[in-house]
Amino acid sequence: MTPDRTDALWSHVHVLTVIAQTGSFTLAAQRLSLSKAAVSQRIAELERSVGLTLVQRTTRSVRLTDAGQRLVDDTAESFAQIARSLTGVRDMAGATRGVVRVTAPVALGRQHLAPTLEAFFRGHPEVRVELELSDRIVNLAHEGFDLALRHTSAPPDNHIAWRLCDSRTLLVATAGYLRRLGVPEHPSELTGHDCLAYLRTGPAQWLFEQAERPRAGKERERVSVAVQGPLRANNSEVLRDAVLSGLGVAQIPDFSVAAALRAGRLREVLPAWRPVGFFGDAIYAIRPWSRTTPRAVQVLVEHLRQSLVAGFA
Repeated sequence: MTPDRTDALWSHVHVLTVIAQTGSFTLAAQRLSLSKAAVSQRIAELERSVGLTLVQRTTRSVRLTDAGQRLVDDTAESFAQIARSLTGVRDMAGATRGVVRVTAPVALGRQHLAPTLEAFFRGHPEVRVELELSDRIVNLAHEGFDLALRHTSAPPDNHIAWRLCDSRTLLVATAGYLRRLGVPEHPSELTGHDCLAYLRTGPAQWLFEQAERPRAGKERERVSVAVQGPLRANNSEVLRDAVLSGLGVAQIPDFSVAAALRAGRLREVLPAWRPVGFFGDAIYAIRPWSRTTPRAVQVLVEHLRQSLVAGFA
């Protein structure tokens, strides 16, 4: 391959972008349906052509050099445009088909997304879904995702966002726990309870406001409470299961406790007060901004809208 044949290197640059997204030669090879050896060979050919090291590899990590990152950044929009064009042409064929890469929070994905996919595939047999469950906020464009489910009150304004359903944060405990520790009537009483908090930096601080709108001329009362307890975790399913064991009281999104509340295994605590400022008030599907949305993404979003509303009911 001669150095001036840059057109012969376009696929090699694409391999580099996928390595940047996945952080792994192995994962890049899986996504591209290539062998790991073929991926390594293309990167080596690209590096020889440009005369610079583009990827630094150790036994533990893969990292792009400054030159590699610049090449990825400069070509990202071009490859994104190619993907959009291919999708648009594919949609002209009539049948809904394609691969949709989705990321979602662990609890939401396990409890309310994954169980509905069998029905989705029955209706759309030529659509494939690659689902990654993670509680971290990923960069959709950089990591190659088509769609993300987010529990938020303010989706990013530089993305396309579909509001799928409302969501509430609930304060819950078991009846047995409340018999032992008592039923709090005001948020300030939580200082005497075992509070299982979502793991974030700094001390656990819970904010509440009155659920009912007060009489004209008055604002809703807000109360901030510093809480303590034996467990903090960064996953709502872990907190829910700890509450179910009688360990304490916790603020948990409704999608993680809906089934337990319906079954009577959990009780809502302080129903006259609403937890605010921690979790979002809606579930959104978001994707990087583009002029058009692939039909496969559109049908999946509509499926999620219908299934999530039914699942939360």
